[in-house]
Amino acid sequence: MLPEPTTQPAPPPATEAVLTVAHVSKSFGDNHVLQDFSLALNPGENVVVLGKSGSGKSVLVRCIIGLLPVDEGAITVLGQDVAALDHEAMDRLRAKLGFLFQSNALYDSMTVSENLLFPLRRQWLAHTPAQEQELVQQALEDVGLADTADKMPAELSGGMRKRIALARTLILRPAIILYDEPTTGLDPITAREISHLLREVQHKYHTSALIISHDMNCVRLTADRVAMLVDGRCYAEGTYEALQQQDDPKIHEFFA
Repeated sequence: MLPEPTTQPAPPPATEAVLTVAHVSKSFGDNHVLQDFSLALNPGENVVVLGKSGSGKSVLVRCIIGLLPVDEGAITVLGQDVAALDHEAMDRLRAKLGFLFQSNALYDSMTVSENLLFPLRRQWLAHTPAQEQELVQQALEDVGLADTADKMPAELSGGMRKRIALARTLILRPAIILYDEPTTGLDPITAREISHLLREVQHKYHTSALIISHDMNCVRLTADRVAMLVDGRCYAEGTYEALQQQDDPKIHEFFA
């Protein structure tokens, strides 16, 4: 495992963003969840969207992957306007995105290997059985669980299941990974290990990641930049250390 960083690395130099959320609004009746929300994710960068429960973090992710249409604004992923894509084009774009579910979403009736092969076999690129097994083994090695291929999810601890879910994401070599509360439900030691693992993935594969979290230790360990979702807007953004030093009560309450 990588040693814990004493300071967060600086964001990468300004370049063309791999994901852009521009002035997006989304309401459900009188509930204005997102209001003129804007955010950009740069290549190789980890951005944490930090907000209270019910602040709209999950709605934001659903809009990004095209499950919810926005009311106003635009979302661009890997140079493509999400709203302009038809069903097939959206599926092809999603194949370039990795998604780590909060619940892990493993199939209990499948072995670990079968869980990893499931998304691989749904893609357009064909692999030989030997190539499939090589990809499975590499993904398991990436998360430190090389000897679990034949195990069932029920045989694994919560932290191990989280790692397997990440391996299933990595097997597709996504350009962008969306992490939904990656440390929720884990004990502090395991949560810390998962946070370090997210950094290792970033460093090894140069992935760009949007991390939804309210676990401040996870935020501190994983974020190059933090975007605070308050009252439907990107209220503030910056490094963990920079935001931690702010006196604004809406920012300070997260770091108190």
